[in-house]
Amino acid sequence: MQIDARPDATSPSRFISLVVSPEMTVLIGRGPFEGIVLPTEAIAVAYGLGAIEVAPSVHVYGANAVDDLLAEDAAATRILLLVAPTALTRIEGVSQPEADAHHGYHLPPELRAIALALRDCDRFGEAGEIYRAAKAIELLWETWRRLDARALTPLSTNGSLSHTDAVRILAVRELIDARWNEKLSLGSIAAQCGLNRDKLTRGFREMFACTVAEAIVERRLTEASRMLETTDLPVSSIGYENGYLNNASFARAFGRRFGQTPSDYRAARLAA
Repeated sequence: MQIDARPDATSPSRFISLVVSPEMTVLIGRGPFEGIVLPTEAIAVAYGLGAIEVAPSVHVYGANAVDDLLAEDAAATRILLLVAPTALTRIEGVSQPEADAHHGYHLPPELRAIALALRDCDRFGEAGEIYRAAKAIELLWETWRRLDARALTPLSTNGSLSHTDAVRILAVRELIDARWNEKLSLGSIAAQCGLNRDKLTRGFREMFACTVAEAIVERRLTEASRMLETTDLPVSSIGYENGYLNNASFARAFGRRFGQTPSDYRAARLAA
């Protein structure tokens, strides 16, 4: 391990660079970071630990975004874990971000506590290096374990949703996925998930880039297309099973989504 502390380019505070191994470098500070030893094809995991106006967050960046991330003059101290893909392959079940990926999530209290312990360590020398390295490895492991289990709550596109509201919006999506074939109204969904209609409408669009109604229609039609391919049920029955009360409304919606009538869609798939 090798630790390097030097003046930050924009403030009298220091930034810390810790080379944990050839596959992992840890940076603590505001940036920009220059002359850093980078793992080969490194991805970045950035931890913003929160302030009065900014919620704690964790962002995962693909390899193509790392250079720009290191050059940023951040407004507050953050932690960057720069990790080679070969290190991630040793975490069971882990998936790796695409080169141009950028995904943001709310930082849960358990991960924030590990990140704070890493940031606030005031020991240098060998003891400090070992402590920081251990915390960095723990932080990476626990973050990726939650990512793989889909246990991190995504940030909305502009980051305006609180963690509590984001969790409720995710519950709306789960409700749609489970009960798409029932009669679902905006008011009933909002009441079941503890949101008012305005926050539901705005938050759902921010998080999923579509309206609640569009998500319901997409879920219904996806299931309808599957049933057309894999069952012998009449078209009218499939429409009814997926929440359409008459065949005409089902055919119109299906045609807008797939460019074919349900009958033509089925025929084309059977002929393929």
